[in-house]
Amino acid sequence: MSRRTRAIKRSVKPDFKYGDKLVTQFVSCMMKSGKRSNAEGCLYSALDMLEKKSGQSGLDVFRKAVNNVKPVLEVKSRRVGGATYQVPVEVRPGRRTALAIRWIRTYAVARSGKSMAEKLSAELLAASNNEGASIKKKEDTHKMAEANRAFAHFKW
Repeated sequence: MSRRTRAIKRSVKPDFKYGDKLVTQFVSCMMKSGKRSNAEGCLYSALDMLEKKSGQSGLDVFRKAVNNVKPVLEVKSRRVGGATYQVPVEVRPGRRTALAIRWIRTYAVARSGKSMAEKLSAELLAASNNEGASIKKKEDTHKMAEANRAFAHFKW
């Protein structure tokens, strides 16, 4: 354990176009080599495509997709007496959103499509409808936690 004091959580500034902190967090996760304008352009065009495909506000579909992908439980390895157990634990709220954003980005990159904006809009649309690879990842994580429920007493 660290002997230092806990790190202070920095506040995220809201996005300038939508005024949403979740969009800023997503852009920061998508960004490569400090190129924020590229990541913003990609996400904004993906949200515009979502608006055309779904007929709803792109931001609403985006929020719904992220909320659908957020995991409730995950497993953490605990070493007890020479054996390693996968112990199910609840996921903290900040980590829940971070995992959801990371999974959506990862599976959007893995999709087949022309541009990153198209792939991202397709993954967000699928996630908002409780489909797609990111939802499957969440369900697999929950199944793993459920299967190892017998080791829940090792949680501390």
